[in-house]
Amino acid sequence: MDKKTLIESATRLGPFSPTTATGYADKSDRLIARINEALLSRADTKSIVGDINLAMMKDNHANHVRFIASILKHFDAEVLTETVLWVFRAYRNRGFASTYWAAQLSAWFPILREELPREIYEEVRPLYEWMQVNIPLFEKLSHEQSENGESPYQNGH
Repeated sequence: MDKKTLIESATRLGPFSPTTATGYADKSDRLIARINEALLSRADTKSIVGDINLAMMKDNHANHVRFIASILKHFDAEVLTETVLWVFRAYRNRGFASTYWAAQLSAWFPILREELPREIYEEVRPLYEWMQVNIPLFEKLSHEQSENGESPYQNGH
């Protein structure tokens, strides 16, 4: 699978209902607190983010929630895909292990299920599943972009 196919697969995720976008955004602070708690309680956290990167990990979680809230409100499959690729590349360059993404995304499912109303969770779940299932591809494509010196927005976006 290449980036074009990945973007095409993302197009099937949205658009999202206004209720879902608002409901997710309204829970932002709680979601951030819960994901931080979940990741900080792991015995392997320092090995997957690096000893000095705990604050950066928390920033990533806050940025993640804000970004997802934005995508839910203004769905754009290309922006979603390109941003995730950029995040993978940027955090790898800061010492985050590739296993961080699986740990983080796996932690989101119970948090979202517990914090969001069922209808909102059911609409958001496929987006998180898409990110989780495509971790190996995000890793591969972000490595290729780094090796080729590509900007994530090579197509003028």
